Amino acid sequence: MPNAAGVVARRGLLAAESAPVVRRLAAAGAIVFGVTNTSELCLWVEAENRLYGRTRNPYDPTRTAGGSSGGEGAAVGSGASPVGLGSDIGGSIRIPAFCCGVFGHKPSRGLVPATGNYPPVGGGSARLFTNGVLARRAEDLMPLLRLISGPDGVDPLVADALPPGEPVPERLRGLTVIVSEDAWPMPTSDELLHARERAAGALAAAGARVEHRRMPGLRRALDLYITTLARTSEQTAREVLGTEPVRLLHRGGPHTVATRVLLVAERVHGRIPPRWATRMVHAGRVLADELCAAVGDAVLLHPPFASVAPRHGRTVGRPWWIGHVVPFNLAGLPVTQVPLGLGRAGLPLGVQVAAGHGRDDVTIAVALELERVFGGWTPPTRQFSPKAYRAPSPLR
Repeated sequence: MPNAAGVVARRGLLAAESAPVVRRLAAAGAIVFGVTNTSELCLWVEAENRLYGRTRNPYDPTRTAGGSSGGEGAAVGSGASPVGLGSDIGGSIRIPAFCCGVFGHKPSRGLVPATGNYPPVGGGSARLFTNGVLARRAEDLMPLLRLISGPDGVDPLVADALPPGEPVPERLRGLTVIVSEDAWPMPTSDELLHARERAAGALAAAGARVEHRRMPGLRRALDLYITTLARTSEQTAREVLGTEPVRLLHRGGPHTVATRVLLVAERVHGRIPPRWATRMVHAGRVLADELCAAVGDAVLLHPPFASVAPRHGRTVGRPWWIGHVVPFNLAGLPVTQVPLGLGRAGLPLGVQVAAGHGRDDVTIAVALELERVFGGWTPPTRQFSPKAYRAPSPLR
């Protein structure tokens, strides 16, 4: 199948073999019918590139489907596919799942092999990354996760299969549910915060104990994450793309605006004195340990994004849009994005449910209960005319 990752220079390139996660699903009987769109080199939260163009939101074509796995989110959210695979190094499963109104699960670190992914991950940044699943129904998450988890003999971070445990309702009785406060780097819409409160109330009704907790330390997570990703990756994005700095000035060139901005930011970030960067990477590890300790045996309800799916292009040059998701990449914790119905504009609402390492079954148990209360995936029924918007050229 195509293996371009939205990069013009990789046009027509086919993968020599399927990744272990794909082979495992196919061996279990899954029908793999396509590769969906991503942001260029899977580097941003909007699925747009100069090779295949822009992925649109199934609920409103003027809005983003998220990214980097936005094509997968749109395919599952539109009803084209019941389930899908994605990867997550900074929200790339959870953001598209949220924008497109479906469930998305980022597994615990070390459960699912990253072998065969492009772009490849290596060095310390591999600890931020995992493959995972998207689904219209919460009940499909655990069977899919069990199929794709476990060592493949290649990925050194994956040593264990999924721990035993079933996502049953009994897991909710007596469970502590933490509602984070003062824990994100940018204002978050009241609509999402109110939806989260309703989710907490539903869990309380199921027997959980809810507590609100200020977590201001998480506001630093974005800066620490960016430094960790930049300084522990084996290759820079420019090295992977083979892009000379002068080519970033060409609007008609092979790269999107988002990629050009990111490549420039990468060069600027590279001028940070090494001793400062080392301190920030260490601070990121400390913050990750603190988050793991704070969550403990509880679950944490956290907003998935600053607002409902924004209009196309609104996130470009604004890295704080990923501030709600990256703390859990730093910590390697399991997180399930859960849809909570539609908001005032007819766009999906949602909440992230995080738990301690290896407690994927608990976040999925919470997802099952919230699906029962809120209804889960809502089919997009908005009718629109193709004349209502101008379709972009793939080389725009």
